Amino acid sequence: MNDANTVSVITPDACVTIDYRTGHTQLRPFAPASGPAGAGSVVRHDGSAFSWGTLEVSAILPAPTVVPLRWRIGAVPAVAVTAAALVIGPRKGRFARMVRLARAGHWLPPATDQQAAYAVRAMRRAAAVILARWACLEQSTAAAFLLALAGRRAEWRHGLATDPIRLHAWIADPAGRPVEEPADTALYTPTCTPDAPGPANQRGAKGKSA
Repeated sequence: MNDANTVSVITPDACVTIDYRTGHTQLRPFAPASGPAGAGSVVRHDGSAFSWGTLEVSAILPAPTVVPLRWRIGAVPAVAVTAAALVIGPRKGRFARMVRLARAGHWLPPATDQQAAYAVRAMRRAAAVILARWACLEQSTAAAFLLALAGRRAEWRHGLATDPIRLHAWIADPAGRPVEEPADTALYTPTCTPDAPGPANQRGAKGKSA
């Protein structure tokens, strides 16, 4: 694995190594004496209560959300570029292309809470008509790219939760709070951000209003 692109997540019971260049993920028992494999970044996850991958959810449908027209229009090229990144190029490089696209606007001024919410909502509306797999990685990447098109940095996150071990990608606000996400997203520890693979380093900056 390439150390610069590798993150080892230490949990109470295991070590999960993620290579953000290849998408290869390795799970092995963690022995404190040996430490994590490789010389990449190390992220510690303290573990959480057993969830078996599910939590209670409301049976009531959420109220319709407001998405300004310009964000809905902007979702079209964002979806097109994300879809192109998925299918153009070697299959083994698909995950790395998604990560690069999600981090495309890392040098831009940070998005506000409102802008991040509009981007996520716009992409979820667009996802409803996509006749293909469009899960958290694709959706969050497209939302991050939409914010880049708007001239704003997206606080894109990819992270890990335990019991069972699972991965998730989402958009956060400048303070690191998940945007338009269920409560259980708080169980995930970030392992990759727009800055680089590794733990999150909150900027705490605020941008201009939407």
